[in-house]
Amino acid sequence: MPSVRTATIRRRATVIGSGVALALIAVAVAVPVVTGWDVATRAARSADDRAIAPLHGLWVPHVGAATAAAVLIAVLAWRFADRWALTLSWRALLASSAVAAATWMLALAFVDGPTGISRVLGNPYEYLRTAREVDDIGVLLTTYVSRIPYAADDNWVTHVAGHPPGMLLFFVALVRLGLGSDFTAGIVVTLVAATLPAAVLTTLRALGAEAVARRAAPFLVFTPAAVFLAVSADAVIATVGAWGIASLAVAASRPRTAAMIAWAAIAGIVLGATVMMSYGMLLLGILALAVLIATRRWVLLPIAAATASAVVLGFAAGGFGLWEAYPVLAERYADGIASERPYAYWVWGNLAALAICAGPAVGGAIAATTVSPEVRRRSAVRWLIVAGALMVLLADLSGMSKAEVERIWLPFVPWLTIAFAFVPAPWRRRLLAAQLVWALLVQ
Repeated sequence: MPSVRTATIRRRATVIGSGVALALIAVAVAVPVVTGWDVATRAARSADDRAIAPLHGLWVPHVGAATAAAVLIAVLAWRFADRWALTLSWRALLASSAVAAATWMLALAFVDGPTGISRVLGNPYEYLRTAREVDDIGVLLTTYVSRIPYAADDNWVTHVAGHPPGMLLFFVALVRLGLGSDFTAGIVVTLVAATLPAAVLTTLRALGAEAVARRAAPFLVFTPAAVFLAVSADAVIATVGAWGIASLAVAASRPRTAAMIAWAAIAGIVLGATVMMSYGMLLLGILALAVLIATRRWVLLPIAAATASAVVLGFAAGGFGLWEAYPVLAERYADGIASERPYAYWVWGNLAALAICAGPAVGGAIAATTVSPEVRRRSAVRWLIVAGALMVLLADLSGMSKAEVERIWLPFVPWLTIAFAFVPAPWRRRLLAAQLVWALLVQ
């Protein structure tokens, strides 16, 4: 049991960390308003007086038919989620986490009615409209890079140009399977995202931290990020990447060589596919290294690296070279909204956007881990949280993230959310309540 002094220190750290996150959000919102600083929250084509920095999305408080359902789910989660996470069998926990996450995301999305599911993916700058026009994947790959620049006559729309072809191909597959309507694709994406908590829980258990996984489960499932995970292509990227890391952790825990090699190969394939969905997911290499450092299973590195490289090289053989595309993308960034967004604001405004997405209480949770004796004893968990923070830091400092929107932080949020497992026990339900209320307010 922690000493009274240790508990007091953790409690203070939790309060201070949450306060800092809230203050960061408040300052990020207030500075452009008070000073008149134009931080180019939205591109000129989508300018809206209701835009509030640092969010790209419009915050328009309202209630809908599903508001009561969302509030009811929040109350039930606050009352029962902790007990559910601690007492269910492991398999039941994984299954119920996916069901609960899907229910939470859909309830929040349906506050806007059916358009809450269809509106985002139906945007002409997203993937679906382009996916419906693809009739030759070979031509798609060989012409992909040439269509990235703004100067190209047939340049890709924003989100297609900003990612490798893997994400577009995901939606092409949905279209060819008859799941390509705005609404249906939104449901599919949300159901995929609902497995994200299970991927993180699987990773933790494979690393010998089942108790931590159970304590973190309510926060992973009922995260404010659910507002952005529902119907977001970035949610698919986050989920695929998380299952890649989970596969690597499972590989590290296998006692038999054959199983270890098989899982490492799967991990590499999945992580390679994630990179082909988003250039920024090269940062998942940091998380993969965290798993290897924690387990000291360095033999897995060449196996996973080989299969990940095979995926990247397979795309290159088809006509799309990742290394050729990235410099062209950087030029398009420079020609677009990135040229209008001041780095001096977005280098810290992006962190405020992350806090809005993850919930400001995540600041308190991270602060609690810095003074938690248990974190020091659990090196594997410590490495995951540190890796999550490092990925955010590098993405932020790169300058490439300043041209993005708040949902780009989704792949990193779950790994920071693990920190909630280390907040003082009396504060767990308080912080869960804070996260639930924050999600309802953001929605």
